[in-house]
Amino acid sequence: MAEDYYKTLGVRRDASQTEIQEAYRDLARKYHPDVNPDNKEAKQKFQEVQAAFDVLSDQKKRDLYDRYGSSFESMGAGGPQGGATWGAGPGAGFGGFGDESVDFTQFFGERFGAQPGAAAAGGGGFADFFRQFHQAPGAQTHRGRTRQPRRGRDIRHEITVPFATSVTGGKAQISVRRATGKTETITVTIPAGIEDGKRIRLRGQGEPGAQGTSAGDILLKIRVARHPQFQRRGKHLHLKVPVTLAEAALGAKIDVPTPKGTVSLQVPAATSSGTKLRIKGHGVESEQGTPGDLIVEIQVVLPKQLDEESRRLIREIDQREPQPNPRTDLRW
Repeated sequence: MAEDYYKTLGVRRDASQTEIQEAYRDLARKYHPDVNPDNKEAKQKFQEVQAAFDVLSDQKKRDLYDRYGSSFESMGAGGPQGGATWGAGPGAGFGGFGDESVDFTQFFGERFGAQPGAAAAGGGGFADFFRQFHQAPGAQTHRGRTRQPRRGRDIRHEITVPFATSVTGGKAQISVRRATGKTETITVTIPAGIEDGKRIRLRGQGEPGAQGTSAGDILLKIRVARHPQFQRRGKHLHLKVPVTLAEAALGAKIDVPTPKGTVSLQVPAATSSGTKLRIKGHGVESEQGTPGDLIVEIQVVLPKQLDEESRRLIREIDQREPQPNPRTDLRW
């Protein structure tokens, strides 16, 4: 069988027990002999998946496997015991699980019901296969093998943080309802520059493990609230800044808010709407590398009303300083 159990299940080496179990269930559905009768290749793959799960779902075996690789059995782990013994006889079933009847059609639908002879004796087939997910910690199988208690369950949570916090970093609080019914408030450090949809793993903050095993983790998904003026594009921030006609025409220094505080920006004379000015280092903070920039787009704001004298002066300026048609390059 394949020696790289993580590759067999298709998970990362730091995968949680929840991720390992989900990968196992998906692969077992795909390769189970009830679904693939008379398919030797599927049967072989099914056995490999079971062997990998037997090791990675047992924290002690997994620790030894991570340390010694495929030679961990000689270090006292014992390796995957029994493996899949499909068709070994009545009651042998799969992996040596219990005997009581289980309605496994809830996982696969009616069309994946027990095949003739596959689980007729109360053992084997999907019934035995899925019983392992509901077995009590420390309970023994009918082969007398004790399954080790597993680490605590991971908790999935989602939180929305302010736009400013996602850029500069900060603190946030989440309320977690425990299996005991109690609600716990946990303070979370939000790293600078985190993007919408990213996840933070809070190790050991999940449900406590059984019989002294390690606690699970909290998998926290981050959502970033929208900002009414600022937009983020990669490491850079973009901001539209209104200026008066006089400031745009004659040039001026204007105050611009940034994540690092208010800065003074020089607007050159004769600046048109849409002109973009860059303020270096005032974009998105990052724990790795330099911060991005703040891109300021100038928006010229005209007076809401112009008297006759103002109109005359504008026409005079336009005639004195004729400009080419600004729409020459417009194309469909």
